[in-house]
Amino acid sequence: MTPPLQTAYSAPQSLGVPMPLGMPPSGAPRAVPTQPRRHATHPLHQGERVWQETNCYVDLWIELLHGFGLEPRAALGFTVTQDFEGDQFTFFKFPLEDLDRLYGTQVQELAIYDSLEDRVLAQTRRGHTVLVEVDGFYLPDTRATSYRREHPKTTVGIDFIDPAGHRIGYFHNTGYYTLEGDDYDGVFRKLPQFADQPDLLFPYVEFAKQARPALEGAALAEASADLLCEHLSRRPLHNPISAWRAAFPEHLEMLLERGEAYFHPYSFNLMRQLGSNFEFLSKYLLWLTDQGFDMPASIPAAAQSIAAEAMVMQFRVVRAIARRRRDLCDDCFDVLESAYERTLPPLAALVL
Repeated sequence: MTPPLQTAYSAPQSLGVPMPLGMPPSGAPRAVPTQPRRHATHPLHQGERVWQETNCYVDLWIELLHGFGLEPRAALGFTVTQDFEGDQFTFFKFPLEDLDRLYGTQVQELAIYDSLEDRVLAQTRRGHTVLVEVDGFYLPDTRATSYRREHPKTTVGIDFIDPAGHRIGYFHNTGYYTLEGDDYDGVFRKLPQFADQPDLLFPYVEFAKQARPALEGAALAEASADLLCEHLSRRPLHNPISAWRAAFPEHLEMLLERGEAYFHPYSFNLMRQLGSNFEFLSKYLLWLTDQGFDMPASIPAAAQSIAAEAMVMQFRVVRAIARRRRDLCDDCFDVLESAYERTLPPLAALVL
């Protein structure tokens, strides 16, 4: 732990996270579920948020960790590494080594050598959660978007399966859900139309298991701060928003040419990934403050302003497309660039 943050730390009275009903002590094998779980959404997915959803993997892991009785905010330090990748912002994800270090939760690839359904059953019987890429067409929790309309790839975390009743319980996006019947057969490719596709590739599948006890209290907070220092050493060398600004005139021409249909994936991979990443960074820095670390309020506030301005820019660009008018959003970029400089450099100076 580096001196500035270490000397500022003082453990609060209690850092514990209440465990959901039926949750075993940290590190104990998880009980094999006999019914879908009861699950209350984590506070990160409640209350006032600029970006209600981020990406399917991060939102899934927030609820999955919460379902394990763990505090997902402790693992959000990696958000400082987000960069502009030329055509998108980094699709930010919890590093698996961070999950292992903080929570004792290991994630490994699951070999699907005969039947996806059988492998899911085998792992959930061991108290593990299976993370599998599925077709959103069969997920009833996406009624407002893709359910029975589109075929997007998305990741779910299955912790309960009832093959006889054709039911599963699964984490997805910001909550926990169940599905059954034809949706079950669709997820596991048991519908008649799949019989005509014998060479269909198996999806990529992982499983999460509790390998050792999770850190708690002061140990969790200090390990989280240590990880933040490590991630800050890998932050972008230059302001990534400035790089986006330089590329944006060409992006705008493409947006005006291809219209609203193209805007949706563009905004997901740029405005949403940028804004939601920094909203989580803001929430994380406030969590560190609650754990007793000395954190100037201006830093999480600047991170949150990136989240807010990215949303403003999203509306600006869609309006420009509708009006067929070039809007380089210079004032938005001014705010975003300035807020980044008030977030990452002072944070790095504080801990490195």
